[in-house]
Amino acid sequence: MNKYIERLYNGLWKENPTFVLMLGMCPTLAVTTSAINGIGMGLSTTVVLVLSNMMISALRNIIPDRVRMPAFIVVVASFVTMVQFLMEGFTPSLYSSLGIYIPLIVVNCIILGRAESYASKNPVIPSMFDGIGMGLGFTVGLTLIGMVREILGNGSVFGAEISILNDFHIALFGLAPGAFFVLGTLVAVMNVVRKNMEAKGKPLPAVQGCLGGDCSGCTLSTACTGKSMTHHVAEVPPVDPKDVAKPTPVADPVKQTANAKNEEDVEKSGSDSSYADNDIAGKEENK
Repeated sequence: MNKYIERLYNGLWKENPTFVLMLGMCPTLAVTTSAINGIGMGLSTTVVLVLSNMMISALRNIIPDRVRMPAFIVVVASFVTMVQFLMEGFTPSLYSSLGIYIPLIVVNCIILGRAESYASKNPVIPSMFDGIGMGLGFTVGLTLIGMVREILGNGSVFGAEISILNDFHIALFGLAPGAFFVLGTLVAVMNVVRKNMEAKGKPLPAVQGCLGGDCSGCTLSTACTGKSMTHHVAEVPPVDPKDVAKPTPVADPVKQTANAKNEEDVEKSGSDSSYADNDIAGKEENK
């Protein structure tokens, strides 16, 4: 499979951030009260994800490793501010509906996760396709959840009322608990589809990247071999055993006191013997 198409396929199906990786749950549960809100939030995140992936990939050899996370956040925050101003100017109603969740895209774990695990280790074009795939996968997930919640909660879809459902509104789906029910149901449906594919001999490959927990067989291992550890643990050069200094023996204070006493006795005995010799020599001279 072409590597660019593979990045799109990963984001839309195999590693869908909403239904497989379970990332970005705050906007997923909070703003999906309607399908339009889901599309608006998903496309806004997609634009920021693609632009930040491209910028971080272009600067990956310039940004020092120690300050990479603050640098990533500055890049993401700049694009989020641009999207926020454009949305406020051209789609004020959607901007009011999404509210605080637009500026919170800065800390969306999908964007920072792709910047850290892929864009900072790969060229610009593959990083762009990775952002498009993950962004569209996030958009599809939010739109599906918004459609189900809007149909069951309001009896409409994309703002158009469905006359058959006028008398069957369930207000629970317009609230936060309804988002949990819909998300859990769609995840269960996706798991059933994956198991049916496995039963037919067409299993989906395991989730790759750092979120998979195993680098063996991962197509990204060539790109990130050794780099993941250097981000967190500084390399320590091996130590030659010859360079290790021998420990200095600790002197016993009892032995030191005994030796000092013996030296004083020797000096004292020496001085006494010299006095005796002088006395004998004096007596011989008098004779």
